Amino acid sequence: MKNTEIFEESMLYMPGGVNSPVRAFGDIGINPPIIKSGKGSIIRDEDDKEYVDFVLAWGPLILGHCDDDVVEAIKNTAMSSLAFGAPTNLELEMSKFLCNNLENVDMVRMVNSGTEATMSAVKLARGYTKRDKIVKFAGCYHGHFDGFLVEAGSGVLTHGIPGSQGVPEDSIKNTLIGIYNDEEQIKELFSIYGSEIAAVIIEPVAGNMGAIKAEDNFMNTLRSLCDEYGSLLIFDEVMTGFRVDFNGAQSLFKVKPDLITYAKIIGGGLPCGAYGGKREVMEQLAPLGPVYQAGTMSGNPIVMSAGLATLNKLKSNLCYYNHINNIGNQLEEGLYSIAKEKGIPIVINRYGGMMTIFFTDNESVSRYEDVKKCDKDIFKKYFIHMIKHGIYLPPSQFESLFLSVKHSEKDIDRFLEAFKLL
Repeated sequence: MKNTEIFEESMLYMPGGVNSPVRAFGDIGINPPIIKSGKGSIIRDEDDKEYVDFVLAWGPLILGHCDDDVVEAIKNTAMSSLAFGAPTNLELEMSKFLCNNLENVDMVRMVNSGTEATMSAVKLARGYTKRDKIVKFAGCYHGHFDGFLVEAGSGVLTHGIPGSQGVPEDSIKNTLIGIYNDEEQIKELFSIYGSEIAAVIIEPVAGNMGAIKAEDNFMNTLRSLCDEYGSLLIFDEVMTGFRVDFNGAQSLFKVKPDLITYAKIIGGGLPCGAYGGKREVMEQLAPLGPVYQAGTMSGNPIVMSAGLATLNKLKSNLCYYNHINNIGNQLEEGLYSIAKEKGIPIVINRYGGMMTIFFTDNESVSRYEDVKKCDKDIFKKYFIHMIKHGIYLPPSQFESLFLSVKHSEKDIDRFLEAFKLL
């Protein structure tokens, strides 16, 4: 079956023909290609068209598609272990790796997705502080947990949905909305609600309103306010963990969080998540403490083997991050040069292997309000043009594209050549 046939039939059996909304290309107005295979930086669809992939399963595939070592680890584990719902040595190996290699992580709990990690971290923070309210920031996406679906950026912003139907008002009454990189607003929020705030959760480098880094002074203010009022600071590193740097986004700041969430890269391309942090907080989790969280497939052996193969390979080859930065610089500089020649106003934000091209007249993009002023019509034209020329990108102005160790200078040249024809 061809792309069009598969997608049209999929709409009979899956809402919108997809299992995650952004895959439908709904804001773009074209049908998505149906992907059948991938190797390295290249994917192919059911029409046998080739694309250079800058989505990488939305970030996890920093080693590229079907890395030989990751595939071998999965095969070897699958020969003897599919699932047990019981303790395994692979869980211990993963937990030790994370605790021994990440700052400020004394203990971890494995889960099955980024959403599960963030919602569990918030529950733990509430249990630890015995408070109900949390602060999230407009434009930051922390998964589809009810309490997060307010001003959530990403797919919600792309599809023009202010929140989500099916979320009771009671589920969001304890969610306070901060303005990313606005120190005065967050100070005011704490001055009113500080004694009720259990935690502040933030993407230290946002990826779901495009790639935007928290400013140093803003992050320092968050840490000071949390310390002053007895709230916990949670870094959502689902996207940035092991991507912007081996040590994640923590390495970009002097500020250290109380809890951190991970997913994507730590699963090596398979469903995985984790949250961790200070021992005194993590020990509040059952069976040691009163905060209950469980998962039958948490720490699944095949997932752990894929994740460990990925993380160990990254640790043994830190030069990979230099390669990603080099091709990122090549892409960024080339795009600015071409855009200037063609009179296309853009702003590029890039942090390691995350990058967003904002189509805007603004001199910079550092806040949610800046993002909402971007030209979605130009983005739509750009996206359709690029995918026709074999460049596979996130189908939203409000997402980040990703780079892998398998992307070559030739791949970057192919991207730039396509952009020149825009």
